[in-house]
Amino acid sequence: MITQEISFYRLINSIEEKILDAKSIEQTEARKLLQIPDEFLMHLLAAADRIRIAFKGSKFDSCSLINAKSGRCSEDCAFCAQSGHHHGECDVYGLKSGEEILLAAQKAREAGASRFCTVTSGGALSAKEFDTLIQSLERVRAEVDIHLDASLGFLDNVRAERLAAAGVTRYNHNLETSRDYYGQIVTTHHFDQRVDTVRTVMHHGFSACSGGIIGMGETPDQRLDLAFTLADLGVDCVPINILNPRKGTPLYEVAQPEPLEILKTIAIFRLILPKATIKVAGGRERNLTDFQAMALRSGANGMIVGGYLTTGGRSLEDDVAMIRKAGYTMD
Repeated sequence: MITQEISFYRLINSIEEKILDAKSIEQTEARKLLQIPDEFLMHLLAAADRIRIAFKGSKFDSCSLINAKSGRCSEDCAFCAQSGHHHGECDVYGLKSGEEILLAAQKAREAGASRFCTVTSGGALSAKEFDTLIQSLERVRAEVDIHLDASLGFLDNVRAERLAAAGVTRYNHNLETSRDYYGQIVTTHHFDQRVDTVRTVMHHGFSACSGGIIGMGETPDQRLDLAFTLADLGVDCVPINILNPRKGTPLYEVAQPEPLEILKTIAIFRLILPKATIKVAGGRERNLTDFQAMALRSGANGMIVGGYLTTGGRSLEDDVAMIRKAGYTMD
């Protein structure tokens, strides 16, 4: 047992030194980290936290979001209650008013969030909806001191330029899972369409926010494949969601990962993406339970706060208090 622990410790130490020397972890090395048993996991989590400190310091990225248009989505993402292909339970409504979006942004800033993300269901907004939303975002930019993010589906060059002019600085478009598992989760569009959108985002100078969901039946190796794809793209921010199964969706009865497995995933993502913001996102309350604060010392330096698209979360105030107790500074 002691010999095994020393072996894993040496592996982790060699990878940490390599990353601190501005070199990248290899896929073979990352796969060896998957084999670390729970009783030795703290070595890995501590190394990921040191890498986080070295590359990102103590500044925390907290993002509050608004579900500005919900339901009736034409895509068939197996995890999503908003898909029109499933019988998931979610609120259904059209685009929220500028006043509603402004109020949500004001509340987010007052509670301590540094970023505010406007999210809409569907592959893309209609031209009329997009025009209306641009006006809403311009008003938020003028009246609220908060960074603007958007997650509006697939993005073309014209819309990217208009969002940038409206003050949006970060765009979210998750890859969701690995290329080879994607067809098991979505069939109405292809993985490359998501990759192309991320590249469009980066081409127009946005901070690219792209991650995925773990716990959808994928293997640990497929999680690594997603992480390395994101590293190859060079994204700035990586949200890690943990599936919160929704009744009426195809993934409702999929078994969920245990908290220590989630922490291991977060830590390995940090080693693969040392310069990125690693953001703990949807499903953390249900799946991490009492381990949420530990995620903030296992490589993560960001969090979606105050609730999600179709599920609630802890209060924004409670999240901010936890973040500060973990030793982070916030804007």
